[in-house]
Amino acid sequence: MTDQSSRPILSEHAAEPVGPYPHARRAGNLLFLSGIGPRKRGSKLIPGVVIGPDGTEISHDIAAQCRAAFENVRLVLDEAGSSWDKIVDMMVFLTDMKNDFAVYNQVYAEYFPSNQPTRTTVGVTRLPTPIAIELKVVAMV
Repeated sequence: MTDQSSRPILSEHAAEPVGPYPHARRAGNLLFLSGIGPRKRGSKLIPGVVIGPDGTEISHDIAAQCRAAFENVRLVLDEAGSSWDKIVDMMVFLTDMKNDFAVYNQVYAEYFPSNQPTRTTVGVTRLPTPIAIELKVVAMV
């Protein structure tokens, strides 16, 4: 028998997952979020991204993407019975560490003025959609 607290959690407000996985899953008093990016629910719109006619990214605004990704995380946390101030760990994936890290770090500091979770930031070559940031979060419930 499956423990009800470990059931998959799908947000009705955050951007839909891009694969067959839930937004989050609870284990005891911890909430584990799947990778969450800056897309907007119900569309392929990615805040701060300019896509060319051939479907490739022309440019991106990392600050806009950070804010949108943080908002998606906040939506999932709220719907799952947690909150922003209960985040204990965050893993961040950036596709352009050289050019985006300083701005990302500045936006991150705005969102975490007092509750500062542990954090790992990793540079990756590419993410599944034309996004420049993805967040992997663990929070208390």
